[in-house]
Order: sequence, then structure tokens, then C-alpha cells
Amino acid sequence: MADPQLKLRRGFTLGAKHLVYAVIAFIFVLPLWWAIVSSLRPNTEVFADIFPFTVNALLPSPLSFEAYTGVFERGFGLIIANTMFVAIVTMIGGMIVNGAAGFAFAVFDFKGKKIILTLIIISFMLPFEAIALPLYTVTLQLGWLDHVAALIVPSIANGLAVFLFYQFFSQVPKDYLEAARLEGVSWFNILIRIYVPLSIPTCISAGLLLFVFQWEAFLWPLLAMPSQQFKVIQVGMAAFQQQYQTIWNQLFAVSVITALIPIALLLPLQRYYVQGLAGAGIKG
Repeated sequence: MADPQLKLRRGFTLGAKHLVYAVIAFIFVLPLWWAIVSSLRPNTEVFADIFPFTVNALLPSPLSFEAYTGVFERGFGLIIANTMFVAIVTMIGGMIVNGAAGFAFAVFDFKGKKIILTLIIISFMLPFEAIALPLYTVTLQLGWLDHVAALIVPSIANGLAVFLFYQFFSQVPKDYLEAARLEGVSWFNILIRIYVPLSIPTCISAGLLLFVFQWEAFLWPLLAMPSQQFKVIQVGMAAFQQQYQTIWNQLFAVSVITALIPIALLLPLQRYYVQGLAGAGIKG
């Protein structure tokens, strides 16, 4: 028979863990919830219950959708479409290019392979500011400034995505490769028919990373699109902070839209995303 004190201690420990998890969840969710509530208030009421703080600060009272109608009247729908287009094209192109690069590093042996792979790994540790000026110079020489290609092409190649594919492909049993080569299967078909189906979690992880990196980009779109004829979300948000006032409820509405779209993509794919980042192996 179990010791009652042991049961009590276990119950207390479990309860304490759940309490800690609840507090952590509350801390992470609170800023997003407050942004949602603030976006559902008139602009003059956004900070009405903050100083002094009351529970009403966490409730959309009075309820108003003027912020959301306002942002779309100001053309924010087109900005979302622009960002979605750039992010999706970057994601698709990035999965193709980075997947092929990861496959080449995992399967082939060539001179300088380790050095190049090391440089690729180092590249995703560098802050963007370190390469912004050289990248701007190259883009200027190519005549891509104020062209959508300036947003997409430099973002396709991604060191972290290459590393994820390389890490996964290196774990694929060599028996698959050798058997396919004996049957005369081309390298392209080996990649498409064997490696890609096995790497779906890694493809999802890399695709989401590329999408989010592009979705959250601010400095590079600001540099690459000086005329601002083609705006993306992070740059477009700055328009809601004017010289003499900030339209807070619209700014919060834009922030909520900007945050919820990547979350909506991540939640149904969370299991594959985590599995891909963890570099899950294959049992042969």
C-alpha cells in the first residue's frame, strides 16, 4: 500500500509544476492578449485603464472594430498580400535550393567540403547588419533596388536551412542510396523519390523558418525598397506612427495580424516543426 505522505508529496509536486507552467504561459500570452484587447478599443481608450491598472485593461471595453476597418482602408490588405507573396516564394525557392545543397553536402565528397560547410554554418550566426552593406552594394550593381527580386533572391539561400537538410540527409541509411544507384536511378530521382519523402518534417521546419524570417524582415526591405512603392508588413507598420501622434489601436491591430498569421501556420505543423529541428533520425 502506498505511503499517504508519498502520495501527498507527489500531488504537491505535480500541482506546483502545473502552477509554474500556468504562470509561464500567462506571462507569454499576456502581451498578445493585451494587444488583441487594445486593437478592439477606440484609440482614445487604449490606455484608459492602465494608470491606475484595473481588470478592464484586459477586456475589450468598449468594443470597437474601427482599428481593423481603419488599417484595411489604408491599404494594409495589399501590404499583407505583398508580404505573403514574398514569403511564400522565398519559402518554396529556399526549400529547393537549400534542400539540394544539403543533399550535396550529405551525399557527395568533394574538395573543400568541410570548409564550405563550416562557412555556411557560421553564416547563420552572423547578424544581418554585418552583411547589409555588401548585400546592398551587390543589389545596387545588379539594378535590383526597388524590385521585388531584391527581397526574394538574397533570402532564398539560408545557412540554417542548409544545415537542417544536411543533418537529416546524413542520417539516411546509405543502403537506400547504394541500392538505387545499382538500379541505375539518377541522382535527381534519388533526391526526389527517396530523400524528399523521408525528410517531410525537415522540409516543414526549413519552410517555416524561411517564411518567418521573411515575414519578420524589416531592415533589408527598408534598404532594398527606398521608394517604398512595394511595402511589406514590418515596414508598413511604421506608417501608423506619425510625426505628432501614434494611432495605437491600429498599430495594435497590425501587430495582432502580423503575429497571428505565423502562429496559424505553426500550430497545425508544430509536431513536424519540432521533429525537424531536432534532426530526428530514420530507422532503417
